[in-house]
Amino acid sequence: MNEQAGLRVRVKGIVQGVGFRPFVYRLAQRLSLRGWVRNSDEGVDIEVDGDKAALQELLHALRWEAPALASIDRVEVADRSPNGFTTFEIKPSLSEASGFQPVSPDLSICPDCLRELFDPNDRHYRYPFVNCTNCGPRFTIIRDLPYDRPQTTMAEFSMCPACAAEYGDPANRRYHAQPVSCPECGPRIWLAWGQRIIEDREESISLTRQLVAEGEIVAIKGLGGFHLACDASNPNAVAILRHRKDRPHKPLALMMPDIETVRRHCELNQAELAELESPARPIVLLRRKSGSTIAEEVAPGHTHLGVMLPYTPLHYLLLERAGGIPEAWVMTSGNRSEEPILTGNDEAREQLGHIASAFLLHDRPIQERMDDSVVRVEGPDHRSPLRRARGFAPTPIHLEWSMQPTLATGAELKNTFGLGMERYAFVSQHIGDLSNFETLAAYEKAIAHYEHLFRIKPAAIAYDLHPDYLSTRYALARAAKEGLPSIAVQHHHAHIASCMAEHGLPAEARVIGFAFDGTGYGTDGAIWGGEVLVASYTGFQRAYHLNYVPMPGGDLAVKQPWRMALAWLNKLEIAGAEFNLKIAPKEFSAAWQQLASGLNAPSTSSIGRLFDAVAALVGLRSEVSYEGQAAIELENHVDPSEDGAYAFTVAEGTFSALPVIAAVLADVRAGLPVGLIAARFHNGLADLVLDLAQAIRQRDGLESVALSGGVWQNLTLLAAARARLEGAGFHVYSHEQVPANDGGLALGQLAIAHHTREG
Repeated sequence: MNEQAGLRVRVKGIVQGVGFRPFVYRLAQRLSLRGWVRNSDEGVDIEVDGDKAALQELLHALRWEAPALASIDRVEVADRSPNGFTTFEIKPSLSEASGFQPVSPDLSICPDCLRELFDPNDRHYRYPFVNCTNCGPRFTIIRDLPYDRPQTTMAEFSMCPACAAEYGDPANRRYHAQPVSCPECGPRIWLAWGQRIIEDREESISLTRQLVAEGEIVAIKGLGGFHLACDASNPNAVAILRHRKDRPHKPLALMMPDIETVRRHCELNQAELAELESPARPIVLLRRKSGSTIAEEVAPGHTHLGVMLPYTPLHYLLLERAGGIPEAWVMTSGNRSEEPILTGNDEAREQLGHIASAFLLHDRPIQERMDDSVVRVEGPDHRSPLRRARGFAPTPIHLEWSMQPTLATGAELKNTFGLGMERYAFVSQHIGDLSNFETLAAYEKAIAHYEHLFRIKPAAIAYDLHPDYLSTRYALARAAKEGLPSIAVQHHHAHIASCMAEHGLPAEARVIGFAFDGTGYGTDGAIWGGEVLVASYTGFQRAYHLNYVPMPGGDLAVKQPWRMALAWLNKLEIAGAEFNLKIAPKEFSAAWQQLASGLNAPSTSSIGRLFDAVAALVGLRSEVSYEGQAAIELENHVDPSEDGAYAFTVAEGTFSALPVIAAVLADVRAGLPVGLIAARFHNGLADLVLDLAQAIRQRDGLESVALSGGVWQNLTLLAAARARLEGAGFHVYSHEQVPANDGGLALGQLAIAHHTREG
């Protein structure tokens, strides 16, 4: 008889809700091992007896044969004497007050469930909530850990005998799939249309499809909240949606039924295809084809469309191919302008009643609200997240160090917060702009849920240096109340540290950091945004920055780019020239006086505001209705065949855009096309990045460059800068896990807080 031994194993990572226990059970059967496996608050625990060689094979298989949706961080193993087990079983979960572990994000429907959805012989036929261990809701339904049905919003749905049999069979792919259900026992859908309630499932789906085809707007409850849907090829329907939602220009997301449809409307490369079809199913920005029938009103002034594939069974049923049914639907967040996405049936009907004419509802409660994620793809292999939410959050970022429990409260715009513990950084889903009570309340609720779910009680709080951010006020008030140390983190330092942390740069790393964005509070009280930093996790030197220029009207200049154009004209001493900015004389006069007096004209070094000025000077955009609109439209006009460049001038510690603006003015006066001017501006900025990086390398010997801040969402600029830098031998880091914009800031705050305290 072979020598017998025993092992105690703990597997940590995303190992609950992904079929890990039945996987271990099948392994044990195959290897003739005895013992048990169970979920705990810290992962999956295994106690096992058997032949020594078989035990080693088990440990190897845990890592190399694990379910596709599992993400193993580490396997902790302890030898022990055999316990005398005679069978192998799956034991009930164990809850430990101090334990914590990652949680799987929500995932799109898998091929097996999709096949069953349209199989007339399957009991899940046309059931809008079919799911299994390999797909479906996760984070949006979890109330507590371990991840068991009583700890989810499915607790109120008692399983029928058929579902219970699948749920209890380790050989079945629905074994302990917590949302498992069927038409006999699970959630149901219905349509509320005026005073009518259509409870029949097929009729409610059919009528929803008909209403959209007829140009109506329907609110649809999904995984993490509501969508507002309409026919994307109907200009009038899209215009009505925009008017009612008070969203005049910002692009609207689209859902298309399949890749064939996507290819009819958009250019699509292999990397973009992979993102579209991934289990996360994000919105992917794709270049629009000239022959597309998608209404121009969906993305006015844009060359790209934000497209996603269906990711729930309900979506597949709604977008099922049929004559007269639109092949592309607008699927934009179900909320009032600038407020959080809505999750409850009653609140949706109350708050969206002036927008939608009908509501497709269901009765599975949503525990945690979750917007759709948005990504762009740079080149063949660089994902650039613009919004990190469904499909990605709350998957942790793995750190190169172990940290004490820390909360990072993020920024004001595109807020996310972060919780750090051991080697994990849990960066929240997109919360939104903390500009109103509703979003602040959602922010505070989400923080409480994360802390409870992941068993993290912060021992310190990191926050942005800006004194007026609501996230800063929350941090300082909570730190004072709980007696916690608070760490102020400069905005652009956090941007660079975020990029460093997501790429696993070690504690001693130093980089050349280009932190280009719209707004960030500087250590001198000015508004920064064109910063070249020599940075580590513990500090930074401001090596270069864009020369300061005033912002006439303060925050009003963000919404009215003509003000920034006027500031640069003033710098060039083009006295009183309106330069075809189409400004009302009274507003022009007031802004000019602000520039002369300095009153309500704070200084800024922002590259984002420089983009605004150029966009206004070439006649693209004098006013904006959403952040970054002018810069996005300027990028959209770039002529890729133009290789000319406007030259910045560099002095000790600063660089100036005055010659760039002068060149833009000259080309505008000469009647040159906007596309050529936009290209020269982008090329000049990319040349500047290389010149400054080389100057710092010559001085400090640094070879690594980190690119962070909202300006780096501009993939035209990012690709141009990367090509130049890599061509000169630099190692370039850009964002691939968290957004370059303020949605990634919390990760940098966590990294800086840890190293500041440790140092």
